[in-house]
Amino acid sequence: MRRNKLFIVLAVLMVVSLVAGCAPKEKLATSLNWNLGTEPPTLDPQLATDTTSVDVDSALFLGLTGTDPKTSEVIPEYAKEWSASADGLVWTFKLRDDVNWVSYDPGAKKATKERKVTAYDVEYGVKRCINPETASDYAYVLYIIKNGEAVNTGESTDLDSIGVKALDDTTVEFTLEQPAGYFPSIASMWVTFAVPKEVIDAHGDKWTEAGNMWSNGPYLLDTWEHESKLVLVKNPYWWGAKDVSLETINCVMVVESSTAFAMYENDELDVAGVPLEDMDRVKADPELSKELYIAPALCTYYYGFNVTKPPTDNVLVRKALSYAIDRQKLIDTVTKGGQLPANSFACPGIFGSPWDNPDYKGPHFDAALAKQYLAEAGYPDGAGFPEMTLMFNTSEGHQKIAQFIQAGWKEHLGVDIKLANQEWKVYLQTLTEDSPQVWRLGWCADYPDQNNWVHEVYNPRVGANRSKWPLDDPAAIEFMALTEGAAKETDPEKRKEMYLRAETILCDEFVNTIPIYFYTTVVCTKPYVERLYPPLGGQDWHLWKVKAH
Repeated sequence: MRRNKLFIVLAVLMVVSLVAGCAPKEKLATSLNWNLGTEPPTLDPQLATDTTSVDVDSALFLGLTGTDPKTSEVIPEYAKEWSASADGLVWTFKLRDDVNWVSYDPGAKKATKERKVTAYDVEYGVKRCINPETASDYAYVLYIIKNGEAVNTGESTDLDSIGVKALDDTTVEFTLEQPAGYFPSIASMWVTFAVPKEVIDAHGDKWTEAGNMWSNGPYLLDTWEHESKLVLVKNPYWWGAKDVSLETINCVMVVESSTAFAMYENDELDVAGVPLEDMDRVKADPELSKELYIAPALCTYYYGFNVTKPPTDNVLVRKALSYAIDRQKLIDTVTKGGQLPANSFACPGIFGSPWDNPDYKGPHFDAALAKQYLAEAGYPDGAGFPEMTLMFNTSEGHQKIAQFIQAGWKEHLGVDIKLANQEWKVYLQTLTEDSPQVWRLGWCADYPDQNNWVHEVYNPRVGANRSKWPLDDPAAIEFMALTEGAAKETDPEKRKEMYLRAETILCDEFVNTIPIYFYTTVVCTKPYVERLYPPLGGQDWHLWKVKAH
């Protein structure tokens, strides 16, 4: 009935417009209903490590640079332009002078312009991330900055020695440890965001709560009811506000994908991921199939190992578990979203990924070889295999994948594996402090270079080292030399060779990880939503439009 009424209204408007001699102006709605899928662990840019937090932070704050939502090229954001010195060690960013810190009073529904954002806010934000007292899990991304690693690891206590300096209100300079052509991409990341020191000093850990936060991006924080909902409202003082169509982003935090998709079908959400059990139905439905979007994404779904806990402290056990996963069958019967079986950590589209290298085979399904590895490890046909846990963050989809792999390990290896799950925020803490033998994560590109993958995720001296890879292990020593050397190497072909060797160690020799599949974006979007599908960064909601419906 609603569609019939809308048709009649549009018909009348068309007649009126024809009489007037002009086309009707498109009417737009002012809000978007979105599911975050979980409680964001934090909205502090220097502390964020997950896509949920980054999606929101990218709406609230500006990066020095941004990424084009269609091409992934680096584009200006807070910085108007940038340049590098002849030796590639010094990068200078010239900043806009029309960006403001804006506070928001949720009770009065009032935005207030506080002051200009300056280069000194950028300097403060970068140094705050590196400062070990901040305890940023992503600080390692900034080790490329001079003395960043030394300060973050406690080798130095001199924050002023860090290679970032505001030269004036609209100029910030970075000095690097070594040339890095990808540094403008790092400058787009949330860890480099400008943040307001006076607000953090005043409110401490509570500075990101609604009513306390100052923002400089296209949206402001109106509501954050933890574990329930989050509401963003348009920032009227943002320099691009006149082009922002959506006034409000209403976010819920529904963990169960089936519940979220039911809300989508009931018009309570405008966008929703498709639950695994509904894929066949959605593809066959004449309406939903038109709303379904499937495309490659720069992400890898993988299982990691704690290499210090029995039985996964045995490399032969790790190899057996990896080769006993039938990745294609998993995709065909469970995920059903056109994913690709993964044989490397870095996915296609990342510089240095071995995906299309004919000399690289990587891990793949081979039940006989998996069984052989397990026997060599001392557990023939699973005999005597000790208790082992596979853990994942709470999600119906992750559970179905884990159950498939659990059944496969039982079928092909004869081992019984315990499954466990935790809520996302707790889960991340568990992986940091005491990861189980096997755990699930996904990695999506921050920028399309292997430095962001094998180096920043798995170099045990740099990343979170959830695998607990000992620094004195011979494989770790070689791996660190490769990834750190590739970061300094200027010859692209030599870099590729080094990353090929690093992937071989990671996935098929030492086996820290089981790459399972390369993601696709699998989502339904209402036909009245005009949206983008950015492969990097946040969702770019400020560029979306929702037609009246």
